Amino acid sequence: MTSNSSSHQSFVVPPELSGRPLDGILKTLAGLTWGDARKLIQRGKIKVAGVVTIDGERRLRAGDVIDCNPSAPRRAAAGPSLERSRLVYVDPQVVVVDKPAGISTVPYEDGERGTLDQLVAALLPKVRGGPPSSLGVVQRLDKETSGLLVFARTFAAKKMLGAQLRAHTVHRRYLALAHGILQKATFRSHIAQNRGDGLRGASRFGREGQLSVTHVEPVRTFDNATLVACRLETGRTHQIRIHLAEAGHPIIGERVYIRDYKGTLLPAPRPMLHAAELGFVHPVHQTEMRFEAPLPADFEVMLARFMGQGG
Repeated sequence: MTSNSSSHQSFVVPPELSGRPLDGILKTLAGLTWGDARKLIQRGKIKVAGVVTIDGERRLRAGDVIDCNPSAPRRAAAGPSLERSRLVYVDPQVVVVDKPAGISTVPYEDGERGTLDQLVAALLPKVRGGPPSSLGVVQRLDKETSGLLVFARTFAAKKMLGAQLRAHTVHRRYLALAHGILQKATFRSHIAQNRGDGLRGASRFGREGQLSVTHVEPVRTFDNATLVACRLETGRTHQIRIHLAEAGHPIIGERVYIRDYKGTLLPAPRPMLHAAELGFVHPVHQTEMRFEAPLPADFEVMLARFMGQGG
């Protein structure tokens, strides 16, 4: 590490951090929190090889030089961007996307910009040529959830994919890091908009709400946490987060569904939930489509931390 002033520092990526994302490398080398590292990147305070970068997930190589200057002029907000590699599969009917955490799937209020549907629509012409695409929303992921989802590119494709979701034939497998030790189980409840205390969840007044079914299986158990695979039979808003929390095992990093949890909350930069697998029947040529997305860097870091504890 070299330092030009008390605020401006330069770092050279060491071999042991080669291949890691910028935000994680900056966190390690500068001794920052995840939040502070990402704020510096998003505000244009970080240069790699002399060029400002606002992509915290950009993977660096050994020898790359990072300049960190908190007093640098703030970069005008350009909004989030999406790399072409995030488009896992594209054809005239559907597009499958590996969504980064921190981006809303669709706008939740008028005027919201930089949502995934907008970024994908703007990126598609650069991949295939032609004008910006209109996308049909088939499914959604929470803003802080990473992983796979599909958009329709035609009305017919949207109708057919929607029918598959309603028939529970779409394959959706998530990975989550949850508090405590879990066993194989199926969680079944009626999730209401308000369970009686202002939170979405299993209704405290009977069977009102939508039937929700999640199949959970442990993948690896640690001293105080479990990596679990969650297969959705239904797909309600926050379903996995609610079912794990109401079973006494909230996702690590969860900030909403923790009111009833009596244990010690383990810290994480976001809820550790990743849509790892997606499968459906193609709406035109009727072939089985199956996709997998590797764990993102922040999830890998959390997992490595538990593995390093001897779990």
